[in-house]
Amino acid sequence: MADSDLPSLDAIREARERTASVVRHTPMVPLHEHIGGEDIHLKLETQQAIGSFKIRGVFHAVSVLSDEERAKGVSTVSAGNTAQALAFAARHYGVSSRSLMPDTAPKTKIDAVRAYGGEPVLVPVAEVFRYLKEHGWEREPYAFIHPWTNRNVMTGHGSLGLEIVDDLPGVSSVFVPVGGGGLLAGVGAAIKAVEPSVRLVAVEPEGCPAFHDSLEAGRPVEVDCQTFCDGVAVPYMTEEMFPLLQSLVDETRLVSEARVKAMVRRLALDNKLVVEGSGALAAAAALAESPAERGRTAAIVTGGSIDATKLAAILTDETVGAIAAG
Repeated sequence: MADSDLPSLDAIREARERTASVVRHTPMVPLHEHIGGEDIHLKLETQQAIGSFKIRGVFHAVSVLSDEERAKGVSTVSAGNTAQALAFAARHYGVSSRSLMPDTAPKTKIDAVRAYGGEPVLVPVAEVFRYLKEHGWEREPYAFIHPWTNRNVMTGHGSLGLEIVDDLPGVSSVFVPVGGGGLLAGVGAAIKAVEPSVRLVAVEPEGCPAFHDSLEAGRPVEVDCQTFCDGVAVPYMTEEMFPLLQSLVDETRLVSEARVKAMVRRLALDNKLVVEGSGALAAAAALAESPAERGRTAAIVTGGSIDATKLAAILTDETVGAIAAG
C-alpha cells in the first residue's frame, strides 16, 4: 500500500476477519435521555479487552508481521492506549514489547501496560515527539508500529466503521476524535466506501487543534497542545496523514475542556460509563449540534482509561456539574 493510499474496503474486511478472535464487536447505545441526545448513539470502544479502540489497529498490525519480525519484539510511541494494545498483542504472540511514553501519562495507563507484560519507557513529552519526528526507531532492533501512520493500523481501525454502518441503519453523521489521525483514516475509509453520503465529523479539543488549524492553513501545521484529552494530544499533523484526512472529512469541530469534562461527568452519572477525556470528545461535539443538523448520529467513545483521582475531581467539581446540567 502506497503512503498516499487509504485502506481499501477489501483490506478492511480482511482485517476484521483476521482479528475477529480478539477484537470485540462493541455495543452501540443511545446517549441517556437525561442528557438530551436520544438520536446520538455511543459506540462503546471502552468495552474492548484493553478498554480502547486501539486494539483494532495495533493487534492487526502485529498480526501481519512475519514470525521473524515479531521475534525481535515490538515497539511503539504512545500516551497509553496504543502501548496497552501493543503489550496485549505482544503477550498474545509471546514476544516482548517496549513503548516510549510521556512521563505525564496517566498512571492508570502506565500500570496497565506493565500488567499486560509490556515495558513502558517514560521520558519528557518533548522527547516523545522528537523520537517520532527523527524516526528514532530506525536505530533500534524492535519491529516498530507507528501509532497512526502505519497502514495496517489504519486498516484494522476500519472495522469500527463497518460496525457502525451495520449496526446503525440510516446513520447520517459520525463523530470521530482525531489526534494523529489513524482512527479517523480507518473509520472514514470504511464508512465512505459503504455509505459515501454519511457526514464524517472530526473532533478535537480546543487546546490541541492540529487538524483543524492544518485545514485552515491548507498544509500540516504544529500547534501548542494543552489539553486534558491526553489520548489525542498530538501537537502536529504529519505530511502522510493530512491529505488522507482532508480527502475524507466533511466538517471539523472543536470542544472546550469544560465541555469535555462535563460530558465525562454526564456519561458517568447518566449512562453509567467510565470514559477518559478523549473518549468523551465525540459525544460532546455531537450534543452541541441541533438534532436537525446532526440527524441519526454515531459518536465514538474511544477509551475509558482515566485516573480515579481525575474522575473523582470531575464528579465533585461544582463548576463542571453546572455545565453538565446546563
